[in-house]
Amino acid sequence: MHMKIDYSIDLGSEKTSKSTGKELHISKKHAHEISTAITGMKVEVARKFLEEVIELKRAVPYKRFVRSVPHRRGMCTGRYPQKAAKEFLKVLENAQNNAVYKGLEGDKMSIYHVETKKGHTFRGSFPRAQGRATPKNHETVSIQMILGVS
Repeated sequence: MHMKIDYSIDLGSEKTSKSTGKELHISKKHAHEISTAITGMKVEVARKFLEEVIELKRAVPYKRFVRSVPHRRGMCTGRYPQKAAKEFLKVLENAQNNAVYKGLEGDKMSIYHVETKKGHTFRGSFPRAQGRATPKNHETVSIQMILGVS
């Protein structure tokens, strides 16, 4: 059963474009750090940034979840969350295509708002010795992205 996820803010529909990714199998912490990094970027800059993260050429700066995260060359602490970056790239392309469909110039827009929310938790178990089992849950993340004309 899917829950209806509403957008957290409403900016009007004339000069904005929205997109969402529901129940994606990515890390909540990685999603939070990527959303913090790309908020406010132009669409083309954000696309290039995410592609470089996937290719391990550029690290995502970590500001909140930094315990035992190493420093990267030329910047503060960071990591290369490839799986989460691929999902963010899909949501970004979807928002850009929605803008083109509405008659806006998708290339000249910027990312106005990105929010990540905890999704559904799929329960599972991991078999252990002597007939016991340990819970192994799979958490999901929902992403909301709003582009605005800059």
